[in-house]
Amino acid sequence: MGAWVFALAYLTSVIGSYAGLSCARKAVNAWTPVARTRWTLMAALSIGGVGIWLMHFIGMMGFDVPGSTIRYDLGLTMLSVVLAVGATLFGLWILDADVSWLHAAPSSVRLLVGGVTMGFAVAGMHYSGMAAVRIQGDLEQGRTYVVASVTIGVVASVAALWLSRVAERPAVRIPAAAVMGCAVVALHYTGMAGVAVTVDPAAPNPEGMTIMTLLFPGFIIGVVLLAVPVVALMAASSDGDLAQEREMAGWLGRDLSGEPEDRAVPRRAAGGSLK
Repeated sequence: MGAWVFALAYLTSVIGSYAGLSCARKAVNAWTPVARTRWTLMAALSIGGVGIWLMHFIGMMGFDVPGSTIRYDLGLTMLSVVLAVGATLFGLWILDADVSWLHAAPSSVRLLVGGVTMGFAVAGMHYSGMAAVRIQGDLEQGRTYVVASVTIGVVASVAALWLSRVAERPAVRIPAAAVMGCAVVALHYTGMAGVAVTVDPAAPNPEGMTIMTLLFPGFIIGVVLLAVPVVALMAASSDGDLAQEREMAGWLGRDLSGEPEDRAVPRRAAGGSLK
């Protein structure tokens, strides 16, 4: 369908990544566990649902098999959505998880564990999406390309989690989102480069949904998934305002209780837990 499909897929991934990085940054600076959970969930939906999953199926508009119609299994397609969002949510959560086996682990270990797990799950999203493809014949994946795409997914996931912590200013998040978009698109097209198809004209026509049937509701859901965090980001207080609120609350707590600020008001430490 032309190079515009590639450009649209990349742009979708960048937009989803930028919204997700912005939400992840809000989660880092959130004052309460409820707010932190809300921002983390919106970040996972933006990155996993739009930046990864929607990008994948936009890219699949450019996939054609001469001599065969292409259909998609709905169940496996839905599974790929769950993997994309769930993997991103787990990767973001593990950086702040207050569980015994990670409590004493340094941030670099948390980053590696979350990134590797997220990378394998994102690659699983791609190949579960590919497993949903139905044609008149057989479709195989080259092992070398599978290994390469999984490696890209792991590296990209570690980079995404790291960027979610360091991309504080909007000006920094723009190139960070562009890098994330490159990584996601690279995983997808590396995997697609290893696809080999054997067409059997005698085979029955495949059953399932067309790519356009999937993308129409996908676009609508994607717009909603982006609209919610965008509106929330526009309505949220800036990091500077939140810092002033913490400082004022600390003064009030110290004046009323006579305790130091770090005891009167919970704040987030560098490792992500409340202290």
